[in-house]
Amino acid sequence: MKWTFKTTLLALTVGTIGLIGCSDPETTAATGTDTEAATSTSTSTSDMPVQGVTDTEIILGGANDLSGPFAGFGNPAVAAANMYFDEVNAAGGVNGRKIRYIVEDHSYQVPKAVQSANKLVSRDKVFAMLMSLGTPHNLASFPIMDRANVPSIMPLTFARAMQEEGDFNRRYTAGSTYYDSIKLGMEYLIAENKVSNLCVMYIPSDYGEETNEAAKDISDNNPNVTLVQSSSHRPDETDFAGAMAKLKDAKCELIALSLTIRGAITAVGTANAMGWSDVKFIAPVTGFHPAVAAAPGGASEGLYSVSYYNDLALRANEPETKAWVEKFEKATGEEVSAGAILGYLAAKVTVDGLTAAGPDLNADTFNKGLETVSFVDGVTGSTVAITPESHVAINDIYLSQVQNGQWKTVTQLK
Repeated sequence: MKWTFKTTLLALTVGTIGLIGCSDPETTAATGTDTEAATSTSTSTSDMPVQGVTDTEIILGGANDLSGPFAGFGNPAVAAANMYFDEVNAAGGVNGRKIRYIVEDHSYQVPKAVQSANKLVSRDKVFAMLMSLGTPHNLASFPIMDRANVPSIMPLTFARAMQEEGDFNRRYTAGSTYYDSIKLGMEYLIAENKVSNLCVMYIPSDYGEETNEAAKDISDNNPNVTLVQSSSHRPDETDFAGAMAKLKDAKCELIALSLTIRGAITAVGTANAMGWSDVKFIAPVTGFHPAVAAAPGGASEGLYSVSYYNDLALRANEPETKAWVEKFEKATGEEVSAGAILGYLAAKVTVDGLTAAGPDLNADTFNKGLETVSFVDGVTGSTVAITPESHVAINDIYLSQVQNGQWKTVTQLK
């Protein structure tokens, strides 16, 4: 089925769907053959067997949301990563090894995420986990991964715990935390618009709590700002009329939205439908999505979001950007989204790290290889730099706003 905007919104309302790929025959999103590798360990690269590495193959895994409320991120991220891996494999692979990427669908349910991680680590014997989505989902899976010395590479969550929980040398993230980025965005809008009354709508998970905590810290440290109301919401919640009426009564001037993609669209659309025009909304990095900007009827018009890069539409005339966008759209039949960009960047960083690790590949050499990754990406314009001191790939933070159905850069915050 072609993944149109309409079907994206439908998928984002799905509550829980059965786990894909946890029974035989396996259903995976993988690069290369679906048959089992001859072995999942190799004795030729070191004195000790290395899980997920053979003389000819590197097995990567991921537990993602392909059918739940964040499928609008998960599906394009996996597609873009596989597109990049296909190109690398066609050129001979990495140090003579081809990459196979096995992805399990957890439908944004923590128990299924744990089940998926256990399958990938214990049965598929993956070398590393790439782009697993969800904060509690990753945290619940880390013990399984750590017991097998399996690194976490650029998960699709920007919670602080992704950098702080467990062994630093096995944790790599794509960008600054939810807390840091949304706090910078809120502070900018507060200063520019002389905001006094701050409010939050959030999902009560690590993802949402970081936005709520950032708002609390702003209120505690700025005598001119008061956090007047925070309201928590389910990931599948779509009716915000009652909540929005209460926030309007509380005289909120700026509302931070840590909701799903559909939730953010619906929240702003509800305020617009009420005629509430003297309030501003800001979303964390998860809100920086083309589907949000292009919401039917201009439902999201005026929404702000923080991000790690400028919208690619603003780079449409850059040759490398144009070529990649055309290639992705031809391969998938879909427009480029934030998930696709993150998938492409995650795959590129992973391949660069594997290349730098050399033929003697194990978790330690991979760690050292990743810590040398540094480039200015021609597609996104992002500066990527990983060091032994910082395992955050992108440190740039931008503030954008939906204007006439497109994201327009307001300023660079960092």
